Amino acid sequence: MADRDRPANRRSPWRTDPISLRTPLALLLISLGTIAAVWWWIATPVTLARAPIDPAAKLECVSYAPFRGAQTPLDPTTQIGAAQIAADLAQLAQISKCVRTYSIDNGLDQVPELAGKVGLKVIQGIWLGNNRLKNLAQIATVVGLTKEYPGVITSVVVGNEVLLRGEMTTADLAATIRSVKAQVTVPVTYADVWEYWLRNREIYEAVDFVTIHILPYWEDMPVRASHAAAHVDSIRRQIAVAFPAKEILIGETGWPSAGRMREGALPSRTNQARVVSDILGLAKRENFRVNLIEAYDQPWKRQLEGTVGGYWGLIDAEQRTLKYPAGQPINNYPQWKIQLGCGLGLSLLVFGTAMLTLRRRPWSPRLVSWLAVAASATAAGILLGVAADRMLHESYSVGGWLRWGLLLASGIVTPVLAANALMSGRALPTFLELIGPREGRSGSLMVYALGLAMMVTTLIGAETALGFLFDPRYRDFPFASLTMAVLPLFSLMLLNRPQQGVRPIAEAVFAGVFVVTALYTVFNEGPKNWQSLWTCAVYFLLGITLWRARGVQTPK
Repeated sequence: MADRDRPANRRSPWRTDPISLRTPLALLLISLGTIAAVWWWIATPVTLARAPIDPAAKLECVSYAPFRGAQTPLDPTTQIGAAQIAADLAQLAQISKCVRTYSIDNGLDQVPELAGKVGLKVIQGIWLGNNRLKNLAQIATVVGLTKEYPGVITSVVVGNEVLLRGEMTTADLAATIRSVKAQVTVPVTYADVWEYWLRNREIYEAVDFVTIHILPYWEDMPVRASHAAAHVDSIRRQIAVAFPAKEILIGETGWPSAGRMREGALPSRTNQARVVSDILGLAKRENFRVNLIEAYDQPWKRQLEGTVGGYWGLIDAEQRTLKYPAGQPINNYPQWKIQLGCGLGLSLLVFGTAMLTLRRRPWSPRLVSWLAVAASATAAGILLGVAADRMLHESYSVGGWLRWGLLLASGIVTPVLAANALMSGRALPTFLELIGPREGRSGSLMVYALGLAMMVTTLIGAETALGFLFDPRYRDFPFASLTMAVLPLFSLMLLNRPQQGVRPIAEAVFAGVFVVTALYTVFNEGPKNWQSLWTCAVYFLLGITLWRARGVQTPK
């Protein structure tokens, strides 16, 4: 329609008010620039003085478990074929002198034979538990392996953290260790968290050398990555003073590359590489032996320990590629250019939706509305790549993929739908407009879509929040996807809030849940955990958004 044909009472904000066009364009450019700048910052690669994994300076030893994909030792019928183990060991022989195993189950009894063929030594583990018959079977098999492969098996670990798990008494364990020592010619040890050696000193008398686990991330008082190597050295020296006559082997140490924070301990690719590099450098200077945990990421551990349990490996579980090839910079987001491009595209979509919506309205929006659109678009553009990366790492099983997939989808569509609502002057819909009495439901597709996205965000957010209240140890913080969804909802509530109506009961209950769980989680996780603080701040914003919701009371 030409300008002269427009009705007199309809004013085009694009043609008669130049400020209204310049403002969103300026905000769009600021948004795109901010997204690019933040991604440039968080994707800055790190170059370490010492490569974590350097074929020119092989590792002393590394923990090895062969499980891939859906394979798991939690299923006793799982049997790993010789070809799969041989392929792994051939790869590990390029970076390590030795592998440590923990049992002979699931096909692991094949490791000594196959390791010998590629020049690897083996620290052979005997898995002990509270079943005496299984213990005896493990011992008999390992004793046989030490006699069959005397040049491959360099030592035997009789039990791994069995005292920590409370599955054997100290006296029974000491007797078992002495029994194994009488049957083999290689050195014998026991492996456990360092505190349990100090609590059970009688085990020291039974072993040939002391094997301690020092995992700074899992300490009762978690240690930051920057202090991890110093912590390992401090504990090693403390144990050496307590047990001065025998060698101290660090049987497990390392850092996870993904997962939730514990206080100030942040799992990440760069932190894992830095910790491993620092510890290996320290071991070389101080001349002590270290076994890193672990060779390959183990997806099955996520069932027991959450996301973080599956990402202690130096090698990717699926592609079987080194995470940190020597000579290459290390980046927390190797695909950052794709993630940046997707974020810029989402920001453009949010702004484009707002502009297209406004073309059909006879008014110019307030500046604050455009600022709200810009804030939502910028946050979504920055966090989209982060949220997608976390979804790929944190989703385990069908339920996990469904939960995080739906939350990410809500985080993508909510800024777009909220931009439309902001420019249309619509208030945030209530749950009753979706699932309430038929006469109170909205007939608008856009309203229904926004309400559905809000409902998905609320339900998944409440599930995660209650998880931090009742079972928080292994749960991930959904700060990225949740922020993408909640920020536009909060902005819409502030700017387009209905002036009258009743507070819906459902929204009020959820608001209470979010506020209570946020306060508890902040207290429980402590002030050093920025993932927790961020997530709880978003829970609080969502709680306020729901509390201020108003619905029109339908007449009886």
